[in-house]
Amino acid sequence: MNRDSRGREKEKATDNLTHIALNDKDVYLLGTAHVSRKSVEDVKTAVLETEPDTICVELCPSRYEVLVKQEAWQKMDVYQVVKENKALFLLAQLGLSTFYRKIGEKLGVRPGAEMLEGVNQAEKIGARLILADRDVNITLKRIWASLSLWAKLKFLSHLGLSIMFQGNIEKEDIEKLKSKDQLQVVMDEFSKSFPQVQKTLVDERDQYMAHKISTANGRRILAIVGAAHVPGITGYLEKNIDHRSLTGTPPSPVWPSVVKWGIPLVILSLLVYGFLVHGVEHSVQSVYIWILVNGIFSALGVALALAHPLTILTAFVAAPITSLNPTMAAGWIAGLVQAWVKKPVVADLENFSQALTTFKGFWLNPICRILLVVVLANLGSSLGTFVAGTWIVTRVL
Repeated sequence: MNRDSRGREKEKATDNLTHIALNDKDVYLLGTAHVSRKSVEDVKTAVLETEPDTICVELCPSRYEVLVKQEAWQKMDVYQVVKENKALFLLAQLGLSTFYRKIGEKLGVRPGAEMLEGVNQAEKIGARLILADRDVNITLKRIWASLSLWAKLKFLSHLGLSIMFQGNIEKEDIEKLKSKDQLQVVMDEFSKSFPQVQKTLVDERDQYMAHKISTANGRRILAIVGAAHVPGITGYLEKNIDHRSLTGTPPSPVWPSVVKWGIPLVILSLLVYGFLVHGVEHSVQSVYIWILVNGIFSALGVALALAHPLTILTAFVAAPITSLNPTMAAGWIAGLVQAWVKKPVVADLENFSQALTTFKGFWLNPICRILLVVVLANLGSSLGTFVAGTWIVTRVL
């Protein structure tokens, strides 16, 4: 890898534009700040200077849809989103949108505006557009899979704090944010405590983007990425990267599955034992105890959330079954029913943090209601499992 004189001239014209001669290609890396108006102008200047036939942007298809088709995304049916397994992406977007709302208000610039400008410039000059970043769902799933149980609890608490961020943002804080990746900002303090998050969040994405950039068609390629990614991408551009290894999810540990399947096996074993020792009537009564206690506890939890009557009935029916089936959860089934009965849109999700500030807003926001249903149905089902299981054990033994 080397930088020619033309590359150095380009760097003088635009301080944060780096030229790299890569085989028969000229690759230009433009390091941007995600909350800076100047970065939008830098994109325009870089396009004029480099005259690229291909423009790569630090976006994945999911984030591209949000940025380019924001109005359509806000009207999206959350029930359909959950069915399409995009819940992690929605959660990440909630954290980002909440954290960056005040930054945008202070700076008068929309976060990600420089990426949108890159998209617009590609269309304007007729250049190829490459979405170079790894899908955010894959990144979050790989982070989740790399964490221990305790680390997962800390992860959720940090993400919750980012969602509920209500403090004032000072000028000094904004300047610090300008040199960081948007996803990295949300989990910055967390990644200091857990290096494996930093590896997945930054290093793996550097490799992935380097692969996408180096294999892109075109002789003159302009890549618009966060300034923090430029050194890493530069180091990986000439390396042979197995990008397929960066898009899979590591296997989950065995012990959670053992626990999940162990509880229902113990309960079923007790029912069989009760049938063999005490007879049919005793065993049938134990079954009734299991169904009624699980169902009532879960239904009461959902009722406390002021859910729809159909949702309450669903929780009552689902809890006794899901407590014996680790592949399902009463809360998620009840939550989907609540989302189907009263379909929220993503605009409700974006207003979630504001809804938390008042009691009325909390109860009226459809997303808050669904979250309450999920949490209280699962809590009720768990308590029902404990009470019913203890009751059955005492009867059998």
